[in-house]
Amino acid sequence: MTLAAFLAVAFLHLMAAISPGPAVLMAARTGVTEGLRTGTFLAFGIGAGAVIWAMAALFGLALVFQAAPALLWGLKIAGAAYLIHMAWCMWRDSTKPLDMAQTTRTPRSAASAFRLGLVTQLANPKPAVLFSAIFIGTVPPETPLWVYAALLVVVFLNEALWNILVARIFSFERTRSGYITLKTLIDRVFGGMLALLGLKIAAT
Repeated sequence: MTLAAFLAVAFLHLMAAISPGPAVLMAARTGVTEGLRTGTFLAFGIGAGAVIWAMAALFGLALVFQAAPALLWGLKIAGAAYLIHMAWCMWRDSTKPLDMAQTTRTPRSAASAFRLGLVTQLANPKPAVLFSAIFIGTVPPETPLWVYAALLVVVFLNEALWNILVARIFSFERTRSGYITLKTLIDRVFGGMLALLGLKIAAT
């Protein structure tokens, strides 16, 4: 695998990581409600989930999906159901008051935040298909194991660092103060977007 091909894979995945999706949405909401620390552990979980999908793509999960379309359909329905459930919880709790003292604490543990990020990423099986499309044309079969490992490190860093940045932007005091003022509206918008993403995953 040439250096140019390696950099192309890294860039294509970075663009995919940056594009709005359930993971980015969750990083934004976690940053604004629970701060940078919790958002960082959430981002690590998102990165770990991306590595799992990338490993699956490298080892031929796309071929399994082609041979057994019902498996992909089942994963998509399960992931969509999880995201829609989270969206419903956001909508249901949107009218609950939240004061500044509550937002300065980190009620979610590091393990819980990591788990949320991991499950949010794994709830969307489409990255496995995306990784497969990227890897098929750029990663030759004779690629050494250390190159595979380097690709997985890049995938983790792209996802984790981008979502840490998102959490950081949304953790600023001005952003959080605005959230408190418009909490019901923002939570319902976030919940609605998450539900739409879940429906899109199920339908495509």
